[in-house]
Formats: sequence, C-alpha cells, structure tokens
Amino acid sequence: MMSAPDSAPEPAFSDFDRWAMQRALELASRGLETTDPNPRVGCVITLGQEVVGEGWHERAGEAHAEIAALGAAAGRAAGASAYVTFEPCSHHGRTPPCVEALIAARVARVVYAANDPNPLVNGRGAEALSAAGVAVEGGLLEQEALELNCGFVKRMRHGRPWVRLKLAMTLDGRTALARGESRWITGEAARADVQYWRARSSAILTGVGTVLADDPRLDVRLGAQGGTEGEAEGEAEGEAQEAEEGARQPLRVVLDSHLRTPPGARLLAGGGEVLILTAQSSFRDVQHGMRLTQKGARIESAPEDNERLSLEAVLGRLAELEVNELQVEAGPTLAGELVRQSLVDELLLYVSPRVLGNRSRPLLALPEPATLVVARAFSLIETRMLGDDLRLWLRPRPAR
Repeated sequence: MMSAPDSAPEPAFSDFDRWAMQRALELASRGLETTDPNPRVGCVITLGQEVVGEGWHERAGEAHAEIAALGAAAGRAAGASAYVTFEPCSHHGRTPPCVEALIAARVARVVYAANDPNPLVNGRGAEALSAAGVAVEGGLLEQEALELNCGFVKRMRHGRPWVRLKLAMTLDGRTALARGESRWITGEAARADVQYWRARSSAILTGVGTVLADDPRLDVRLGAQGGTEGEAEGEAEGEAQEAEEGARQPLRVVLDSHLRTPPGARLLAGGGEVLILTAQSSFRDVQHGMRLTQKGARIESAPEDNERLSLEAVLGRLAELEVNELQVEAGPTLAGELVRQSLVDELLLYVSPRVLGNRSRPLLALPEPATLVVARAFSLIETRMLGDDLRLWLRPRPAR
C-alpha cells in the first residue's frame, strides 16, 4: 500500500545501525544505579563499521555519554557517525552542551533513539545539529531508550515519578499472620532481587505504620541476604549485611501524618537522606520534631486529603526533588490507596508457595468493585523464578 503523498518517509536504518544503537543501550544500562537524577545514556562512535569510541553517562555532574565517547575516539570522530540513546543536549547545565562538542569534533551523522523530554532539550539538540550541517536521524530503538529511562520521562512529561509498588504475598494473597508476623514470606533469592530494584530507584517510600511494625532500614545492600519483610529479625540473626560501601543510597521517604516516627528507627541510623512528610498540624510537636532532625531526618509538611496526606501532592513534591523512580514498600492501606487512585505505574509481586489462611493480613486494602468488568486489571510483563518464589512484573491496563 502506497503512503499518502504528504507523509514523510521514515529513516531507513541498516542492520549495523541497529547493532550500534543496541550497543549504545547496553552502555547506557551501566548507569542504571548511578546517573540519578539524570537519564541513562550511552553513545557509540563509528567510522564505517569500525567502532572508534564509546562511552556512557556515569554520574550526574560528570561527562555525558557523547563527551566520554568523543574522548575515547581520540580525534577519530571527524566524518564519523554517533549513535546516542537520547537526543544530545543543547543547553548549559552542570556540563557544557554535547551538541557543541559533536559539531566541534566534525561528526558527520548523529542517530539518536529518543527525543529528550526535558523542555530545555526536546527537539533543540537535533535542530542545532542540523543547522550545523550534521545529518540527524531519530527514532531508532526509541521504546527501548524510553523504557530504560521510564522515571526521567515520567517526571519530565507528567511532573511525578514513576511509581513501582513492591509487594510480597503467599499463594492465598496474604502478607502476614494476623498478629503481624511476616518473616520470612519469601526466600533469600527474592529478597536479594528487591535490593537491585532499590538500587536503581531514586527514593524508597513507606508509611509510618510499616516503620512502627517492622522497623525496616530501606537501604541498598546488594548481595545481602536480608530483604524487605522482616529486616529487623534478619539483623538480629546476623543475616542482614551492612549497606554496601560506596553504594548510592536512595532517599528514604516516610508518610507520617501525626509524626509518630521513633527517633530510634533503624532507617535513621544508616547512610542516605530521610524525608518525613507530615501534616501541618503535627509541627506543633516541636520537641519530637527536633529529636528526629537531630537524627538527620528532614521534615516537611504536605497537603491533606480526607484526613490523609495527599498522594498526588506527595508525588509532586518528590518530582520537585528530582525523584525519577519511586519504589513503594508499604502495608496494605498505603499500597491499596495508590492502586485505588491509579498512581501505580508498575507492580513487582513476589509470590511464595505457601498459604496463611483467611485470618491473615491481605495484600491490598481496596473497596470491592461494583462488577468484575470495572475491577482493576494488570498486564503481565515478565515472570521469573527466584528460588522457590515467583516474581510477577505487571503494569496497569487502561481503564475500560
């Protein structure tokens, strides 16, 4: 079928173009845990079909992927093609514009995967390159690049982080015994897997009820046997390790309307920042607030909605703090409310092959839907066995 006369032809990418961009994406993924709050970007520079330079953005404030790749090319970039997973930047931020460096190096062609959704960049980088006589083509493996930067894209486009809800349950949908015992629902492999998802997150969010019941640390311990459920008991048994030396620790966020977080809470004892969001009225308890701030916590007030903190406002504030990916590890009330308000972007559900019975605690506190047709539904993205446990990776289906 012929295209409409006024339709623009799509760029014809070669197999080598695809290989080079796939390599750039592999490089970009090396910054999965370190580039925050910047996007994860990789770059490959080729002359003909020879790779003469490659690089990736490692940390905020350090060289961008294009600059690292140009440095590796060592003067061989003239007339070359540069494959970049995000549109090159054209503005001065913590580092100079990559567009200027590419033009100065006399690169002949730039192929990028996805437009940078940052309003300071979006489209301007490509325009500046074209104006300088550089051939520019975009859209190669676009979805892969956007997926790698789901949080950055969400924050730039919608003013809130990408919300990942982590839950663990038994076969009968229970999370703990009626008296609260939950250690351990899942095995070591599943708990270790959670640590990698934490490591890529900008922040970990929980509610004060979880802090009071479980006293979690919510830090990153890659290779640790301890996990999310039952962290306190795990440490008593010597199972949980210290936070990995040199690891970037996500911001820990506690929703605490009445400022009940104990100054001795374990999440205040480790490295990394802790933000406690509370109701304006709770600032009256000055002495308790001072005890928390002396432990290193930062306390801010958040607007209320039906006598609870407004989750929309909380997510907006975290976006202002440049949180890209937010991992939620909370009890059924907070988790259920996020689902009810359609604020969850993806769900990590760890399923243990055991049952706890109908008196045990449920996975989510949600009102019953009027009919099955309107019940909230999720699409399965991936399944993975982790020891004896099953991890389901799901994303919400559009509402009918």
